[in-house]
Amino acid sequence: MGTVSGGNGHRKLRIAQVSPLYESVPPQKYGGTERIVAYLTDELVSRGHDVTLFASGDSETTARLIAPCAHALRLSGCIDPLPHHYALLEEVCRRAGDFDIVHFHVDYLHFPLSRRAKLTNVTTLHGRLDLPDLVPVYREYPEMPLVSISDAQRRPLAWARWRATVHHGLPADLLPYADGGDHLVFLGRISPEKRVDRAIEIARRAGRRLIVAAKIDRADREYAKTLEHALAEPHVDFIGEVGESEKAELLGKARALLFPIDWPEPFGLVMIEAMSCGTPVIAYPGGSVDEVIDDGVTGYIVDSIDDAAAAVDRAGALSRRGIRRVFERRFAAGRMADDYLAVYDRLIHEVPDGRSHAAIPGLHDPGYRVAGG
Repeated sequence: MGTVSGGNGHRKLRIAQVSPLYESVPPQKYGGTERIVAYLTDELVSRGHDVTLFASGDSETTARLIAPCAHALRLSGCIDPLPHHYALLEEVCRRAGDFDIVHFHVDYLHFPLSRRAKLTNVTTLHGRLDLPDLVPVYREYPEMPLVSISDAQRRPLAWARWRATVHHGLPADLLPYADGGDHLVFLGRISPEKRVDRAIEIARRAGRRLIVAAKIDRADREYAKTLEHALAEPHVDFIGEVGESEKAELLGKARALLFPIDWPEPFGLVMIEAMSCGTPVIAYPGGSVDEVIDDGVTGYIVDSIDDAAAAVDRAGALSRRGIRRVFERRFAAGRMADDYLAVYDRLIHEVPDGRSHAAIPGLHDPGYRVAGG
């Protein structure tokens, strides 16, 4: 490995980022995981690291791109994504000697190959982990180093080999500060756990227009049909799935983002997208919400429709400039890259059985944590 500085005192590393193939990097429209892979990859390249991105061929990146499929699977009409991901992992393993570390974003799919190839690797888990069927695979592969995207996310598998919590980050200039307006926004997916029905009722009681910018996954189409009447209410504008270029205006001109979830949210990228614009977030508690939102500073955490409607009125009293400053301090892509570089350094310097070198104090401390604040 080289010793050339890669920025912020880190030596230059050869890093592989392995993205899911469902969306391009970054996604053309909806897609949280691939969006974070894009921001992290470009930030690492800007610091002088040698980064190879494994992703769909329609991805746009400053890194070296290796594409096992020409187009993002969701938008290409793919029926079975698994064969494409097998091909992806084979390509990664074929080139394993080219990298100091391989950073996977494909859940546990690579575990058998990484064990046998003895890859220096780390996996960021981007989804919910409170599903009983996940336990056997993480019990079988206890040596796999993991990163959580919130402390709340990791609790169902607290015994797994967690190396850090790293909160997501966005490029500071991606969604610029704006002065806001009167409408409310719901941005994300139409699904039972995201509770757009709550958002519609909150906006109605608050007497505000609600813009619903959301995708409908194939699995949620039947559920979405039950909301057709609600989405057609006079105070609701349902505009469907939006891309990155539309978010700045949508969020920047909003009075508040409504995030009335009903599940253990692993992170909730849209919350920091709103904060980047200076827009307050009104959220129900669950999962990462308490970690991301500073109640009374960057938004309000509420327990009912009535509390949320009242919070809409109070949102105008929050400092939008202050919200933007919190975003810059806690949720910028530069901070995220710093955190991951610290994780990479720790893993690269571990001996094969997982113990740390004595020269690196605290390296294997189970309480180690890097995050956005």
